[in-house]
Amino acid sequence: MSLTLYYHPLSSYCQKVLVALYENGAPFTPQFVDLGDPGQRADLLKLWPVGKFPVLRDGERIVPESSIIIEHLDRYHPGKTRLIPENGDLALQTRLRDRFFDLYVHKPMQALVGDRLRPLESRDPYGVAEAKARLSASYDMIERDMAGQTWAMGEDFTLADCAAAPSLYYADRVLPFRDSHPGIAAYFERLLQRPSFARVVEEAGPYRHMFPAARD
Repeated sequence: MSLTLYYHPLSSYCQKVLVALYENGAPFTPQFVDLGDPGQRADLLKLWPVGKFPVLRDGERIVPESSIIIEHLDRYHPGKTRLIPENGDLALQTRLRDRFFDLYVHKPMQALVGDRLRPLESRDPYGVAEAKARLSASYDMIERDMAGQTWAMGEDFTLADCAAAPSLYYADRVLPFRDSHPGIAAYFERLLQRPSFARVVEEAGPYRHMFPAARD
């Protein structure tokens, strides 16, 4: 069946799915979605009434949410890189790492980005401090866990790395980690050199000016 991905190249969750698709060379049709365009937004809402991307269409099946999309791809369109380990215990740990990067790196990063988009009088210093504290604690945990490892789960590239790549890419722009966390910095360099993520970064280039500059 044919695959169509409804996405935006700058979206970190869309990038997470693109990494998975590029890892295995899965053929798909990219369907760019501009949420600021009423017609395109309406079309997305017909597929997924929540109105968020990415959304994957696989034939007649509609698959939302980045982690679920990657699980779907790994099950129904597997390739050379198995993104969910066959071992049950390792699979659970991989899913845990995926949720960690989404909830404790990506989420506070988004809070910091969102604050930058607010008018100055509406900014939230308490929320910013809380998000920075959460992100700093997450960095410390990742630094510890990456000791002696090539990828998030060891020697194999998995769903967890698909989640880590865009999360760390944007997190480094709001709370830099390269000087303070050498283990994360080395891991991030490996992610940047991974062909699947390098392609994602390149494709997002024309839209990167939309990312809010620091105002701290």
